[in-house]
Amino acid sequence: MKYEIEELNSSMSSLVKEQKRNMFKSFLGGMLFGFLLGAVMFAIPSAQASDYNGEIYCLAQNIYFESGNQPLAGKVAVAYVVINRTEHINYPADICAVIYQAKWINNWLGNPMPIRHQCQFSWFCDGKSDVPEDSATWMTSLKIANDVVKGAYPDITEGSTHYHSDKVRPYWAESLNETVIINNHIFYK
Repeated sequence: MKYEIEELNSSMSSLVKEQKRNMFKSFLGGMLFGFLLGAVMFAIPSAQASDYNGEIYCLAQNIYFESGNQPLAGKVAVAYVVINRTEHINYPADICAVIYQAKWINNWLGNPMPIRHQCQFSWFCDGKSDVPEDSATWMTSLKIANDVVKGAYPDITEGSTHYHSDKVRPYWAESLNETVIINNHIFYK
């Protein structure tokens, strides 16, 4: 019986030591996480929370839906059309207003909604969801939007305020000057 008690004490002692070791590892892991989180927070000069109506968000949405399947040049070009419009007298002066520019009606509940196919950018009033579903493409769109707003890329559209897919020929194309073709989009000013 004495042997069994000693064996039990020895087993308990080993379990307690293992539990203390695991608790210490968890503590160190938490400390490391806290340190890394702090380092990231202080390393990024202007980290900001997502703002649903912020310019970066709006521009990222437009990049995502208009050129999400395009290489970098196509995404940057689409972003610059929006930027160029904000600087043009015929368009609103802020990014979100340019992107959400549309003809509006009130729905049966009295809430305003864009008239289908009466928007500057087709994705906004095509009747489909405007919530990005592809996380990788969305994150890329956010990064490019941020970079374009900060001036990290030059305007490769030569000041364009319009573009369309090479699969269509909108009525306004004849009245503008073609500037450049990037991937399957034709740009105009």
